Amino acid sequence: MGDQRLNVVVGVAGGIAAYKACHLVRVFTERGHSVRVVPTPSALNFVGAATFEALSGNPVSTTVFDAVDEVRHVRVGQEADLVVIAPATADFLSRAAHGRADDLLTATLLVATCPVVFAPAMHTEMWNHPATRDNVATLRRHGAIVLDPAHGRLTGVDTGPGRLPEAEQIAKFALLAVEKPDAFTRDLEGKRVVVTAGGTREAIDPVRFIGNHSSGRQGFALADVAAQRGADVTLIAGSVDALDVPPGVTVRSITSARDLSDAMAEEAPGADVVIMAAAVADFRPSSQADSKLKKGAADDALSRIDLVENPDILAETVRRRADGELGEDMVIVGFAAETGDESATPLEHATAKLARKGCDLLMCNDVSGGATFGAEDNVGWILDADGAVDDVPHGSKHAVAAQILDAVSRRVAARG
Repeated sequence: MGDQRLNVVVGVAGGIAAYKACHLVRVFTERGHSVRVVPTPSALNFVGAATFEALSGNPVSTTVFDAVDEVRHVRVGQEADLVVIAPATADFLSRAAHGRADDLLTATLLVATCPVVFAPAMHTEMWNHPATRDNVATLRRHGAIVLDPAHGRLTGVDTGPGRLPEAEQIAKFALLAVEKPDAFTRDLEGKRVVVTAGGTREAIDPVRFIGNHSSGRQGFALADVAAQRGADVTLIAGSVDALDVPPGVTVRSITSARDLSDAMAEEAPGADVVIMAAAVADFRPSSQADSKLKKGAADDALSRIDLVENPDILAETVRRRADGELGEDMVIVGFAAETGDESATPLEHATAKLARKGCDLLMCNDVSGGATFGAEDNVGWILDADGAVDDVPHGSKHAVAAQILDAVSRRVAARG
């Protein structure tokens, strides 16, 4: 998104999750965007207009009869660069799908020509009801983006799909809709995708470990976007710093490379796509001390840690596919965090790695100077085993994830 300042309309429907819209407004304003909140009349039963006005710095109205001389019911939608409805209740999805225009928010939707993102929130039974599913399908067919809800605690004691994603997650999806409008195409419906993310930690003793700088953000973004494109996603996550669980994604936590190898042995069978975005340690200590090693001791074990090579999980997955242990049509994606040296550029190193590993696609980053680690954005190249190299322009990690999944989708379609 760069420094682009957007006019964002945050629509709020009348559900208990309306209070989360306050945080969403704050997220957008803190990123420098201009926000106008347009609630439905019932939404004001949960959060008052004064709260939304204070957070957005703009007046709040629910009716088409306010500021008639300004033709506000038309201008709000015309001037918007992005419309986000959070929460979008079952009732509001129905009204939007049928083109109702009986309040300011529904009228705004009929005028807006910018990306429109719905973040549903309702009880599981409502989300699964055929009428709601039909309304969601209609909205998507009309070009709107309807996010799949998160799984979790709902009103009362109920738990299941229907929870509103966290505000930061909604904002990332909404801004992705502006950055890459085709990111949410539902081309992975019915596909099972396994993504690995984060760094592994190889224990030296109960206190210390060998690790790396991976934050897991790119892998989490891949799981995020794949789920919103209709895939059944399992995320095998190494050490990450408090990243939000992607909505609708099953997460399995691991620590070491051997943990990851074991998890892949269980999760890869039956997968249509495997994306190995985790930063796996190449080596581990040959043994783990039972107690903390003391520096300065006569026999200073810390100064002479014996290392052994970790399993090559990407190459092993490719081998298992070739041997018939995994589906022959499985698409396998590797990652290469490279730096240039006197022998080759990062891209040349990545090309050699692709040939060595035998995967179908490889995402290469130039991480010289620690670039991309922990950052919100990324850049690089996607290498195809057929020899093609696609530039990945600088953008958010969600936009990069969408471009990687575009390449994956083309591979899946060609094989299926």
